Amino acid sequence: MQICFQAEETVKLEVKQQAIPIQHYLRQPSRLVKAIADRKLMTALKDDCYRLQMHPLSFLDMYHFQPTAVLKVWSGASGNVYVNSVSCEIKGIEYLNRRFSLQLKGKLTPTEIEGKVYLQGKANLTVTVDLPPPLWLTPKSLLLTTGNSLLKGVLVRIKNKLMSQLLNDYYDFVKSEQEKTHSLGWQEA
Repeated sequence: MQICFQAEETVKLEVKQQAIPIQHYLRQPSRLVKAIADRKLMTALKDDCYRLQMHPLSFLDMYHFQPTAVLKVWSGASGNVYVNSVSCEIKGIEYLNRRFSLQLKGKLTPTEIEGKVYLQGKANLTVTVDLPPPLWLTPKSLLLTTGNSLLKGVLVRIKNKLMSQLLNDYYDFVKSEQEKTHSLGWQEA
């Protein structure tokens, strides 16, 4: 029995304007990934791809598993950041791993509204899976509610990290760049 779970999350985050615009920071997607991902669970690959291992999850307290996804993260000329899933794997339940697909699409855009700069974004997460036979008798409404809630929780955790850590990393980036510029200015004098 195949079932599809879906979740969507949006974000709107005010950015305090700095000497270096947020668009310059966003052109370095590796910084963004490092700012919001647990470094112990992230591996940088080639071609703007990253392997992100999630913390272990549980479904209906019956199945315990750990998803791993390869994500491509890149930025456009205007500072937009895009995220697309490339591949995925489920560790812990081989039956699900062979019958599982994950699709993540996200976009983060810097925008100016009434003189203030905001980061606005949206992420869509879809998981399609062939359920193991023991779950075939479970009411579909319970499965959908549980699965959609699980995906929503994943996106909310990412959003919370984005909101708490991304701006701090951006402000650190600006400070570091200014110190480099200031240091070079002293050396040239």
